[in-house]
Amino acid sequence: MAKKAARARLVVIGNGMAGIRTIEELLKMAPDLYEITVFGDEPHPNYNRILLTPVLAGEMRLEETILNDRDWYAEHGITLHVRSPVVHIDRVRRRVITASGMHAPYDRILIATGAAAALAPIPGNDLPGVYSYRDMRDVEALTKVSAEGGEAVIIGAGLLGLEVAHGLNARGMRVTVVHRRAWPLDKQLDARGGAMLQRAMEARGIRFLMERESAAVLGKDHVEGLQFQDGSSIPARIVVMTVGIRPRIALAQAAGLACEQGILVNDTLQTYDPRIYAVGECVQHRGLTYGLVAPLFEQAKVAAELCSNLVYGRSTTSLRRVAHCC
Repeated sequence: MAKKAARARLVVIGNGMAGIRTIEELLKMAPDLYEITVFGDEPHPNYNRILLTPVLAGEMRLEETILNDRDWYAEHGITLHVRSPVVHIDRVRRRVITASGMHAPYDRILIATGAAAALAPIPGNDLPGVYSYRDMRDVEALTKVSAEGGEAVIIGAGLLGLEVAHGLNARGMRVTVVHRRAWPLDKQLDARGGAMLQRAMEARGIRFLMERESAAVLGKDHVEGLQFQDGSSIPARIVVMTVGIRPRIALAQAAGLACEQGILVNDTLQTYDPRIYAVGECVQHRGLTYGLVAPLFEQAKVAAELCSNLVYGRSTTSLRRVAHCC
């Protein structure tokens, strides 16, 4: 009897929504093609990051946000390593190395490291009591600190800023949202719509300070307040910064992969190393990076097609789709 060929080894760096959606698509196309190993930074299996705010507000439990539980990984023969950030890609020996020293060989890699929360570049942004709002670790930290009550100041009145304001308000904190523009959600709403939204949130007890430029987080050993460029200030026990994201590219850069704002990929989500693909918020495609779910899930479909060998040299469907999407 002929010996069964060994499966190729696919290492996925990142256990978030884009990376695991790629694996879901790949399993539909070629379920037995790869021996898959997933490395994630967080202690949880794949969860829906869109549902962070209901968890923060006490309206949902973490367990209800899980998209793929541990049984799903086991059922599909996927080895999952949580709390295992990859710190080095050895492209010569074709292996990845984790923070704990674990080595894992690969034939192909899918980088899905996502993005990190950006902090406002002002003095005091590293004080204890300054938080970001990006993942379940942030939710857990904010849930714990909110139990003590007090003043919470949110910098940024975009979608995430308003969501965390709602969550902390629901937890009983006195919330003030600070924004440099004239109305909240200014990228999505006109002035009238923004004013209506602001009034609705003010009716729930959330305060707004608009057209204010943050100058410094005040405090010596812990946050005590926020100062503005006009010299005025407000007290705060915590400050939450929701001022944007930055693609997590340090790992790719250290491995010698071409990066600008994000990891550079072509229309097939392939990096400059043909064995390494990348998807999600860490990616830069045709000069752009993306943070919305829809284009990231389209990227996942394209990457899965290429990784499944269904289109090499035989179709440009994926090229057209990602170009249209992105």
